[in-house]
Parts: sequence; structure tokens; C-alpha cells
Amino acid sequence: MSDVMKGIKVLEVAEHTFVPAASAVLAEWGAEVIKVEHITRGDAMRGLGSSGVMDLSKGVHVLYEHSNRGKRSIALDLTLPEGLEVLYALAKECDVFLTNKTLGVARKLKVDVDDIRAHNPTIIYARGSAYGTKGPEAEHGGYDMTGFWCRGGSAASCTPPDIGGAIGQPGPAYGDSMGAMTIAGGISAALFKRERTGEASVVDVSLLSMGTWAMGATMALSQQMGQAWQPGPIKGPGLGIGNPLVGTFVTKDGRYLNLTMLQAFKYWADVCAHIDQPELAADPRFDSQENLTANAAEARELVIAAIASKTLAEWREKFATLKGQWAPLQNVLELAEDRQVRANGYVASAETSGGAAFELAASPVQFDEKPMATRRGPDFNEHGDEILQEMGLDWDKIIELKTKGAVA
Repeated sequence: MSDVMKGIKVLEVAEHTFVPAASAVLAEWGAEVIKVEHITRGDAMRGLGSSGVMDLSKGVHVLYEHSNRGKRSIALDLTLPEGLEVLYALAKECDVFLTNKTLGVARKLKVDVDDIRAHNPTIIYARGSAYGTKGPEAEHGGYDMTGFWCRGGSAASCTPPDIGGAIGQPGPAYGDSMGAMTIAGGISAALFKRERTGEASVVDVSLLSMGTWAMGATMALSQQMGQAWQPGPIKGPGLGIGNPLVGTFVTKDGRYLNLTMLQAFKYWADVCAHIDQPELAADPRFDSQENLTANAAEARELVIAAIASKTLAEWREKFATLKGQWAPLQNVLELAEDRQVRANGYVASAETSGGAAFELAASPVQFDEKPMATRRGPDFNEHGDEILQEMGLDWDKIIELKTKGAVA
């Protein structure tokens, strides 16, 4: 955990990943985050474990942990006046209120901007939505698969025309996690503005806005060309390009590696040496930038054949000294053990309250060259009594709230 947000208090009324992961980032940056959960079921993400979606055989709900690390939990019934009173009292002492309730639900629960600001006029109000707060679908909910991936243009832009379907997100919470970092950044900027001007902002990020931003360069280029972006077909010879050192190549063992050397001739001689064909550097077909470009198709076939002659493990060893830009296509288990990931502390260790060890991707921003540590997520209502006592409530009042069902 870092300390750049030390002293900042965040109050979260949110579920699943998109918005909770944002306050998880703030928690890793040193903020105190109080997570308000549903009075009986808690965060809906907890239910994915009992519904068969998650494998909990190792005693840890890693999807929940990913988006709730480092927080404290209190369970409130926001449909009761007494539960709302506790929420509003907490809001008075917080710098940020964070939610992903739809506009209608926020109004119904009395946790919209005006409701919260009535108790704390200077609080930063941050919300994540599916499709934004304006337009005919402002009240609609959604997930990253719908708002970010499919509607946001990524699915169509990465799906080849000949596969008879559509490519899905690479994994759970893909768009959610990127959106969460954006929300955390927006909150940070709003806090900076408040510190400088005294003005409190409302921060909005939607899954659709994230999808649009992620495909922003592609969208602009497609608009300019008058043609939607789509990859070429998987089957067939392909279109070929003028740069033989850009593309994904298959290895002897059926794995892949990618070359992205945009200055092909600059790296050509070094690549030739590394594929054990140094004579190609002086070949008249490839001995200048112009000749290499003109004969790119031939050069590319030679590179294809060379890459196919060795396994990915062999290329990892040989390409360790390659000057140009390249990368193996790694699965996520390989990513978790990547030497650069480990050297830079991009994976952090934690342990559940029951002692089950697990690892999470660390928050990607580092401060002062220090790896980002992490902490486990809270058990359901783990800190409820503690938080109520910190508010100044005595046990008689706490028991009264419990009896009324306002707190767990």
C-alpha cells in the first residue's frame, strides 16, 4: 500500500467490479475505504461464489478480492430511515462518495448527488454507469461485456470475418478493471481541484465512454477512411504488408511470438543474425530500406520459415539479445510468472482472514519506485460494529439499530 491518498476517506455504495475496483485502487494508494453492503446478501459479487460461477475450493473468492482489497465493510439497510441516517453520518466525514447504482435506484435509495451533498456539500460524488447519465438509455444497467466490449466497438474490431461468431473479452472484469483505473484517476483529479479551489465535482465514467476511449484512435482512423476497422480473415494467404518485421509468427511447437519493429531496416541485420541467417542482411533484395520494402513479401516468408524452425522456449533464449521490439504470446499463468512482472512487483501476495494465500495483480501505478503491496478484502460486515463505534454510537444505540434491522 502507498500513502499518496493518506487521510482521504471514501464511502462506497457499489457492487460487482467496475466501480468497487476503483476504490480498491484508492485503498492501495492509502485511502480509507468504507464499503457499504446490502444488509443480507452483501455485495452481489459475493454470490458468484455460491452460484457455481467461481471455484472456491481453495478458500478464496479472487474476483471479489480483486475489486475489494484493503477496504472495511459495513452492512446497512438503506431502505430504512435508520440505515440512511448511518450512511449520511458516514458521508459527513468522507471526501468521496462512490456508487454504481443507476440514476433511478440512486434516487429511490436517496443516495443521489443532492441527497449526499445535503449532508456534505464538499464531497466528491463519483459514479460509474453503463451508458452515461444522459440520453434515452441513461437508466439502463450493463456489464463490461455489453457496454464496453460489444457496444464499445472492441468485439467487432478484433473479430475476423470468417470465424462464424464474435470474439469475447479476454477474461472476467476486463473492461471493468480498465474503467476502474479511470474512475480512480478522475477522483484524484477532482480531489486536486477541490484542494486548489474548494469546489467539489461530480465525476462520471461509463463503460461506454471507456469503450469509446479504448477504440478512440481506431474510430478516428475508421471515420477518416470511411470504413469500419476489422482484421483480415484467419484462413487464406492474408493481405501481406510492406514491413516483414511486423506480425505474429507461429513457432515449431505451435506457440506464437510477435514482432513489432516499425523501423524494419534499422533492425533487419540484427534479426537476420538472430535467426541464424546473417547473409540475408547483404542480400540485394533486402540491402536497403527501399529494397526491403519492395521485397517485403519475400523477406516475410523467410522470417516465417525461420520462426517455425524453433520452439518458443528456444526463441525466448535466442531473442534475449534482440535489439528490436518483440514479445511472446503468453497465457495468464505465464504472465503471472513473467520475470519482469516479478522483478517490478506487478503481482502482490495476500491472505484471507481464514489463512488462504492468494495473489492479485497489483495496482499498476507505482510511487517512488516502490512495488504496490495489497491487502485482503473484508469479510461481510467485518467492520460494522467498529465503524459504528468510531461514529460515536454506544452499544445501546448499536443494539437498537440491529434490532430494527438497519445494520447487520
